[in-house]
Amino acid sequence: MTRLRLIGLDPGLRHTGWGVVDVEGNRLIWVADGSVASDPKGSLAERLVQLHDGLQAVIAEWRPDAAAVEETFVNKNPTSTLKLGQARGVSLLVASLNGLPVTEYAPNAVKKAVVGTGHAHKDQIHLMVKTLLPGARLTNEHATDALACAICHAHHGTGPTPSALPR
Repeated sequence: MTRLRLIGLDPGLRHTGWGVVDVEGNRLIWVADGSVASDPKGSLAERLVQLHDGLQAVIAEWRPDAAAVEETFVNKNPTSTLKLGQARGVSLLVASLNGLPVTEYAPNAVKKAVVGTGHAHKDQIHLMVKTLLPGARLTNEHATDALACAICHAHHGTGPTPSALPR
């Protein structure tokens, strides 16, 4: 059976979560998860480089076939939204530089795919990710959200199909 490896990314300037799952037929298998942190004492440019380098290492280690990135939600604070958008840009850039097809999902679409409702709470998402991916480590909330994004991508069936991939 052909395998498709997906990476989900939950962008953030402090922590960008990542989660890797394999899709075999209609089965989801947890592979790894974690987050890349930036030094809050660094300049914005230095922090973006730290996210870039960390995500680059994750993609090099786990070699996904496609990436799913959660879209930015708009905060009340425009400065925070702008910084989040820049971290999101790094996530999109790193995945694309590595030749991965990238699909973006709205937070409500991720919640709906994982829990069944677009207004699910964090604890509901955590429980469903744990249920859908037995054995998942769920390093932190950022990693859990990233895995949820990968699950959403797997359920939507977008991106390359396993048969189209050279494995």
